[in-house]
Amino acid sequence: MTKFTALMTGAALTGATLALVPLAAAAERGADGDLRILYWQAASTMNPYLSGIAKEVEAASLVLEPLARFDENGALVAWLVDEIPTLENGGVSEDLESITWVLRDGLTWSDGSPVTADDAVFTWKYCTDPDGGCAALSQFGGVADVIAKDARTIEVIFSEPKPYPYTAFVSSEAPILQAAQFADCLGTRASQCTEANTKPIGTGPYVVDDFRPNDVITFSMNPNFRFDDKPAFANVTIKGGGDTTSAARAVLQTGEVDYAWNLQLAPDVLAGLKEGGPGEVITNYGSAVEFLYLNQTNPAPDLGDARATQDGGAHPFLSDPAVGQALSLAIDRGLIAELLYGDAGQIGCNVVPAPALYVSSANDSCAVQDLDAARALLDGAGWTDTDGDGIRDKDGVKLSILYQTSTNAVRQDTQSLIKDWWSQIGIETELRNIEASVFFGGDPGSPDTRQKFFADVQMYTDNSKGQDPEAFLSNWTCANIPSPQTQWQGNNIQRFCSEEYDALSVVLRRAGTLEERGRIAREMNDMLVQSYTIVPLVHRGIASGKAKSLAGVRMNSWDSQIWNIMDWYRGP
Repeated sequence: MTKFTALMTGAALTGATLALVPLAAAAERGADGDLRILYWQAASTMNPYLSGIAKEVEAASLVLEPLARFDENGALVAWLVDEIPTLENGGVSEDLESITWVLRDGLTWSDGSPVTADDAVFTWKYCTDPDGGCAALSQFGGVADVIAKDARTIEVIFSEPKPYPYTAFVSSEAPILQAAQFADCLGTRASQCTEANTKPIGTGPYVVDDFRPNDVITFSMNPNFRFDDKPAFANVTIKGGGDTTSAARAVLQTGEVDYAWNLQLAPDVLAGLKEGGPGEVITNYGSAVEFLYLNQTNPAPDLGDARATQDGGAHPFLSDPAVGQALSLAIDRGLIAELLYGDAGQIGCNVVPAPALYVSSANDSCAVQDLDAARALLDGAGWTDTDGDGIRDKDGVKLSILYQTSTNAVRQDTQSLIKDWWSQIGIETELRNIEASVFFGGDPGSPDTRQKFFADVQMYTDNSKGQDPEAFLSNWTCANIPSPQTQWQGNNIQRFCSEEYDALSVVLRRAGTLEERGRIAREMNDMLVQSYTIVPLVHRGIASGKAKSLAGVRMNSWDSQIWNIMDWYRGP
């Protein structure tokens, strides 16, 4: 068969070359002073393995780095290695059952100690510990062992042939941890290692000076960074909190910050803010989709520790696919995209909206709102209004939904539109919004995180890293369901569980041609969408703001937005 890694070689090597060429020669290292960044969703940890959400993963990317990552076009680029392993250069075995990475010569941690293959072995053990609740578990799917062949050589051995071997230790979601620092943080202790989780020792251009959860992080240059002429900025501050409007104003109008992340604003609001000021809007279309997640477990408070877990039983009405399908049919996605996203939004009907190879056409009918069909579907499933109060019910269960999301004007407007449409088909909806730093936080003690999902429906954006969706689609295998046993980590947020889907996930790992991978990924996408446990709404172009004087920025929605911060500098 045609081996997928061979097909990817050209793109991988081209990307590696591009990543190492700065856009302009920077002045003396640190000469550009302070860089001010605003993430209106504040980070609560610097350990991406305990979060998996952008606000933490991206903040951590200044410090913790993977072997390879993805550029602004989704191409694979070498990072802590000199080249991407392929079949041609012997880095990928002929039987596709292993990949061998060779670390850069002389690579050190910020404390001056050498980075070794043993650190990668430890990182694999850290994430795959069954009691650790690693948010990046799907990145290590199919990995049977990781071996330190020598101080610089890492061999990743797969349990079966793996034609796309670029998941473990790849992207900002799966960086290398220093074994010495995290040695006592395995399993249930993972979330208890405060010093390591907030001030990790890394290989990136910066080190953490001060970390204030859900507030501000200050960084200074890594004294042992591998490039003598980078970074241009001596210090970085990532301020968290606020809202999208104040963030946009700070970068586009007042110039208080140099970079503001994810300006999810209605197009008319954004247009009014970006005229004539010191900042500009930058946009990148990747695979980001705004989703509704429909809880498949029961979130009733009286279930105690079994609340929103499989032990608590199925959801009283969202486990009925007819209800989920009716909820989807009632939504006018075109109106949401036009009114609330403008040029940065398109109708979303798939879990995987890009690249084209993986995009299914089987769900295109979602583009048309059909309230009558939604009503007929509920009638046929026995959900009728038996007591005349305007709310459908069945066997004593009412279609009454608690619908939550993060605090954000666009999301609250989306909630209001959807609530109205659902009321028109006989469904009652209570709206709730939660401060973004809490909702997207990883605190296992908080009742308000997306992972806990103590509601019926919730809404936010997610996307795959890089152009191959294998790891992303693996998020919805049964093993990735959050629970108390996983410290509430895991990316199968709606608690979807299907043996058939799990089996397809294994088949995708084995698929060796682009045609096969596209076909299987589309089938998995369709299973998810047509399960009506996850409802795509809008395929988003991610917009952020930067100072016009800030140069070297390569907006990236396939990896960390600030992935190449070592190449940023102050222009004229």
